[in-house]
Amino acid sequence: MSIARTVHRHLDVDDVRVFYRESLPDRDDAPVLLLLHGFPSASHQFRRLIDALGARYRLIAPDYPGFGHTQAPEGFTYSFDRLADVMEGFVQRLGLTRFAMYVFDFGAPVGFRLAERHPERIAGLVVQNGNAYAEGLSQAARDFVALRPETPGAEKTVRDLLTPSGTRFQYESGVAHPELLAPDGWTLDQHFLDLPGRKEAQVALAFDYHTNVESYDRWQAWLRRHTPPTLIVWGTGDPFFPEPGARAYLRDVPDAELHLFETGHFALETHLADIAPLVAGFLDRVWCEKS
Repeated sequence: MSIARTVHRHLDVDDVRVFYRESLPDRDDAPVLLLLHGFPSASHQFRRLIDALGARYRLIAPDYPGFGHTQAPEGFTYSFDRLADVMEGFVQRLGLTRFAMYVFDFGAPVGFRLAERHPERIAGLVVQNGNAYAEGLSQAARDFVALRPETPGAEKTVRDLLTPSGTRFQYESGVAHPELLAPDGWTLDQHFLDLPGRKEAQVALAFDYHTNVESYDRWQAWLRRHTPPTLIVWGTGDPFFPEPGARAYLRDVPDAELHLFETGHFALETHLADIAPLVAGFLDRVWCEKS
């Protein structure tokens, strides 16, 4: 069995020092997969997937500003547009001209912004509980998106999600077999959330989330126009992004491959053995068609 060799590096994008993990595959022309993480996590959420697939494929997982090991300057403006700006610069600095994207949770709004700006770079999409449709928002998610800074109690509502119990809830909710969950994920996430300035960054992003919902029509039009090869893997017990959000993609990319799993938001934590082979097969098909 081949285990990936993974390097851990920093790359400067303007005044942001971006941390990223990158596998070193056995061949120079290996397919490239950009792994875009979710909330409240960072690139470490992909470490087992990188171990599983990184010997055959070039997997690259950066941390956004406000997450993980990435260092943003004081005064950085936390919005989804700015996260996408930094990731766009990161892709350019690495010299990536063609790659597939794995978009999970926050990775979807970041990734779709990248796709809109440079559709020629996107070889395919792996969508894992990354929403782009109104029907993919649970009532809890709708209530959260509706929060505004001036709403009484709104900031407290956001901050309550950034506590150890709130972080653990996101991992455990909807999971059929919680014994499959390693506690390392939410423990490490909480470590980063508790660093100076990180909660303020997350509050700002929470209040900016409505810009993503307002962009759904554009992203759906992009999917219809470009019809990228798409693999959808989705945890059906997700308390934020329920199953209808997965099925909705089929309206705009009817040839997409859809797989549903009886688990929660962080489907890779419990179903890596199911999802990794699907991702490998997808990358092989996409690069075979490209060549």
